[in-house]
Amino acid sequence: MTEPRVFLRYARQNKLITLGALIVAALVVLALFSPWIAPWDPYVQSLDDRLLSPSWHHWMGTDQFGRDVLSRMIFGSRISLAVGLVSVSLYILIGVLVGALAGFYGGWVDQFLMRFVDVMLCIPTFFLILMVVAFIGPSLFNVMWVIGVTSWTDVARLVRGEVLTLKNREYIQAARVMGASDARIILKHLLPNALGPVLVVATLGVGGAILVESSLSFLGLGAQPPTASWGNMLMEGKDHLTDAWWMVTFPGLAIFITVLGYNFLGEGLRDYLDPRMRGGRNG
Repeated sequence: MTEPRVFLRYARQNKLITLGALIVAALVVLALFSPWIAPWDPYVQSLDDRLLSPSWHHWMGTDQFGRDVLSRMIFGSRISLAVGLVSVSLYILIGVLVGALAGFYGGWVDQFLMRFVDVMLCIPTFFLILMVVAFIGPSLFNVMWVIGVTSWTDVARLVRGEVLTLKNREYIQAARVMGASDARIILKHLLPNALGPVLVVATLGVGGAILVESSLSFLGLGAQPPTASWGNMLMEGKDHLTDAWWMVTFPGLAIFITVLGYNFLGEGLRDYLDPRMRGGRNG
């Protein structure tokens, strides 16, 4: 019980982590309860109401098909949250597995896996994602798994470094003497003590994945219309910059605030998990 209390006390003192947590919590609530929160059906078209400016009737105006922008933004939060969580979960799983194996076994296993990581790092991640999605076809599912299988390299290097520093500790040697298998040592003793920095990377990675999905949707390679996605809304609004500024302003702000919230939360977790940073702030 002590550690959660310490974290909650730290969170109350750290404005970054508090603000980030509030933004992320708001996004989760919007995503989970969007059918009940959205004031209008985001897919119903009304050409008589097309390109209406923000008003009490439509708080964020309407688009070129008369659809309510606020409702589409609320439903778009589901896409952003799903892409962020699924793709980050996938590349954290791959990165942790590769990094743990490389750090624990060393030798040719480490050399082979790390050289493969070096090759992956030589390819710009976004252009690799762009190329793969363009080749296999645009869809939300393709975006999620492509981001996952192309963005794990930093996690692998981080976990490898953590495992290298931990595998020669006394409690690991004691587990070996007691006959613990390699899998048990990795899963029960090494990974739980190496996952702190991974949690920070995962939190920051959700914001990055949302940004990538929005970029791909803007280019027409992500979620396909009429699916409500912030990137799609930006793509549709670019043709109406002069006569319907709200079509790009509000989705752009949503992406900016969401990514900023995850970055704030990740930075706050990094400071909390690093005793030197925590000590410096408290001092």
